Amino acid sequence: MSVVTSSLSEDQQKKLLSLLGHVRLHLLYKASVHGFTAAAFHNHCDQQGPTVIVAHNAGFVFGAYTSKDYTQSGEGVKDEQAFLYSISAGADKPLRVGGISGQCAFTDANTGPNYGALVFLHEDRPVFQSNPGTGFNFQAAHMHGGDLALTEFEVYRVEGLGDLLAKPWRNIVWTAERKQQLMKSIQDYKPDINTVNEARVLMVGPVGAGKSSFFNSINSAFRGNMTSQAIAGTAGKSITTQFRTYSIKAGKGGKAVPLILCDTMGLETTDAGLDIEDLVSISKGHIKDRYQFSPSMPLMENAPGFKKHTTLKDMIHCVVYVVDTNKVSLLTEKMLDKFTTIRKKINQLGIPQILLMTKVDEACPLVAEDLNNVYRSVYIQRKARELSEALGIPLSCVLPVKNYSEELELDLNTDVLLFSAVEQMLNYADSFFENQIVEDQEVNDELELYRSSDHLRPELSRHFNHQVV
Repeated sequence: MSVVTSSLSEDQQKKLLSLLGHVRLHLLYKASVHGFTAAAFHNHCDQQGPTVIVAHNAGFVFGAYTSKDYTQSGEGVKDEQAFLYSISAGADKPLRVGGISGQCAFTDANTGPNYGALVFLHEDRPVFQSNPGTGFNFQAAHMHGGDLALTEFEVYRVEGLGDLLAKPWRNIVWTAERKQQLMKSIQDYKPDINTVNEARVLMVGPVGAGKSSFFNSINSAFRGNMTSQAIAGTAGKSITTQFRTYSIKAGKGGKAVPLILCDTMGLETTDAGLDIEDLVSISKGHIKDRYQFSPSMPLMENAPGFKKHTTLKDMIHCVVYVVDTNKVSLLTEKMLDKFTTIRKKINQLGIPQILLMTKVDEACPLVAEDLNNVYRSVYIQRKARELSEALGIPLSCVLPVKNYSEELELDLNTDVLLFSAVEQMLNYADSFFENQIVEDQEVNDELELYRSSDHLRPELSRHFNHQVV
């Protein structure tokens, strides 16, 4: 007997799994093999626990999920977790339709699956009925395109794989010794370029993402007690209205850490918020500390806050995007477009980029219970991948962190996660400096080449000197 295989393409299965979470699908019933009849359906699908129907017509893959058993009880079944869905070739994301409040999800009869709005295997034939508004509301064109003939009909058992990965997708050592190692590594950091004493890291993100809170958290971890130097809040508009550069001291009155964290006005979905041209000027080192952002126009070259003559130490050496993990799926197209525009401009400047996922404890109860679960949480890993794909940033550059928000005492695991993120920022800043060294070396090599051949080709020497002046 041949093995019965799924009709779902790899892309269709990926989109379906995005609706179901960390599960695997076990094929129970395939109508083209077992028959397009209610009896065949119940023979293979009754008492199987959570299941998902996968119906195919000429242009759509669609169906229904329920967490309840099929038992042929003849009664209506309420299931708040039930939903209808549709996957079409032209859509990036699947359509998901929840049930109408108070109405049954499906009628558990001896017929084909009857979800009211969608009734499958009608009269034991490869067709379905469409009744939007009965249990579920949808537009027929978006759900199935109006084609009521089924080319295939399948049912899968939905098997949960648990909420924690068997192994973490990154290894973190959660010990006091590791915390001290990270602190020392950060404090001893020295850029490879003699004229630069510290790395300048620019934080960019939507309003309320946690940029200012991240600085306060790092400062607190180094100070050994809670601090609130940067103004942070939860208002709908940006609390930060100035460009601020913050230095960090190791302990009260201690030596400055070779890291400057630069805070900006938040990105907003409207035309308000940080102007992207201001962001470019900051990255090039042209904007002075405490410059007051203007909501109407970017800083012009002849304005008082504009620093015309800059050096490498004034520039930004690493850009960090900050996103609230709770709001990953709520990022609007306009916000994503802003991120894309910023990334292109920062890429043109050759500045490395990292993405911080904040508030991971609020996003996942398992992480709130134990921060050590941050790299074992299925949900956090999925959100990291989602952000990586949405913003075009490699997964290796996406770092989950927890800021201090309501605590009055420091926490070892929180500090380790924060310091690990800072270490990566310094590593990326090193990449920026190494690129400058290579470029400088290439110029010096060319100068030496032309100097060594001056007696042979003076016209080339004059030409090169004219170019570099």
